[in-house]
Amino acid sequence: MITHLNRRAFLRTGSFAALACVPIGARASNFGFKPGTRISYFRDGQIHVNEVGKAEGEPLTTGHMDFKPSWSLTGDRLVCFRRTKDDPVTVMWKSAIFIINVDGTGFHQLSDGSRTDFNPTWTRDGSNTPIWNRKNDKTGSFFVMAGKVGGRPGEEVPVTDEGHHTWVYSSLTDGRLLVSSRHPKQGWGYYLMKCGKEGQSPDYEPIACELTSQGLLDRVSVSPGQKKVCFEFQKGFEYKDPGRTLYVADFDAEKRAITNIKAIANENGQPHWYAYPRWINSEAAVIYHRSAGKGQLFVYEMEDGTTRRVSTDAGADYRYPHGEAAPC
Repeated sequence: MITHLNRRAFLRTGSFAALACVPIGARASNFGFKPGTRISYFRDGQIHVNEVGKAEGEPLTTGHMDFKPSWSLTGDRLVCFRRTKDDPVTVMWKSAIFIINVDGTGFHQLSDGSRTDFNPTWTRDGSNTPIWNRKNDKTGSFFVMAGKVGGRPGEEVPVTDEGHHTWVYSSLTDGRLLVSSRHPKQGWGYYLMKCGKEGQSPDYEPIACELTSQGLLDRVSVSPGQKKVCFEFQKGFEYKDPGRTLYVADFDAEKRAITNIKAIANENGQPHWYAYPRWINSEAAVIYHRSAGKGQLFVYEMEDGTTRRVSTDAGADYRYPHGEAAPC
């Protein structure tokens, strides 16, 4: 039986042995990015790795619809999900979590594609553990799963209780996960979650943020230095993608507080899809996609507040950018 202590050991070690648990086309150097700054992203259903602002080379994946690559802290792998069954309603999709090396080799699935597995990322605690969200087919809510590099479908394990909704966004080097949850005792909120002692449930430590009483935070990304976050915000509590505002803010992991919130895109709530802000160039910039038809990639510079388009083909659909060696 997998106890909460087993789950904690798995997240810490990543081992199942522990489980007994601008201008279009401009070059990247024009934007002030460090040499070698790369991103992973979706273009027309294929996964690419590329330097910011440069035209695409060959994709890493072809022949499928592959989504939301997240770059491992070790810098050598991506974890993504592949749609195995389409549906007009996104949460009715079926999907498979997979890992691929950033050079396109080493593809292997961690789940078999028969469930709804979404938005994978990695732990930052040294275990390099892939984690993701799985739908409870009986209730429609989600819970958190974990796999391992080199793992096979059927070896993945639950990290949180299937009985209540928990969705993982990001992680900290101390092993805590930044999640949203409808906790059975603490209620709806945003938490830093850590696995409990043997026989106990995970600890959910609430995060304070002035926006949580006004609407939904989503796709929250902790910066590499863990001093800032970027996220989407939707006024009201009826889930929808268009019209969201993107924010950056200060983040205090010890006090569990999000403060000094600043809008960086779509402050006026235009009815377009502004989504998936992610840190690049350490904490110097945020990249995101905007869709008003075809999706395109944009970079917001923290120092001067400027925004530049960095995708190079206006006829292609770009989404889900992610910075090199910087888990969500």
